[in-house]
Amino acid sequence: MSRLGSGMRHGAIVLMLVALASCTAIYRNHGYVPRDEDLEKVVVGESTRDDVAQAVGRPSSTGLLTGAAWYYVGSRFRHFGARAPEEVERQVLAVSFAENGTVENVERFGLEDGQAVVLSRRVTDSNIKGLSFLRQLLGNIGNISAGQILNDN
Repeated sequence: MSRLGSGMRHGAIVLMLVALASCTAIYRNHGYVPRDEDLEKVVVGESTRDDVAQAVGRPSSTGLLTGAAWYYVGSRFRHFGARAPEEVERQVLAVSFAENGTVENVERFGLEDGQAVVLSRRVTDSNIKGLSFLRQLLGNIGNISAGQILNDN
């Protein structure tokens, strides 16, 4: 009986250690933002798009209309247990270009500088709210007319 008790005790300790380890936060990085050392190669008013591409690489997104700006976006997410991932850090580097193709401005924004913008919301409203599955299933009994049955044959 002593062996069974100590085995259960060891099992409980192992289970507690596994549970404790699963509650450790895991951080994941997404995207790319150039380092300051690389940005020193970009000179406002002189560097062109090709110079920026060579110094820091091409961005993941550009301005929508004319490509007048390049945006480098990097985010850091914290995954904690069964909770939804939480964005804890975001950096956006915006390199804007003048009409002649030279760098006009370089700006860096953080998570605290932005706000959430909903680009598209696609929700289909259901007209069956409040109806149980059984009521929906039985609700169509009697809705078939004899004319529909004859037309199908």
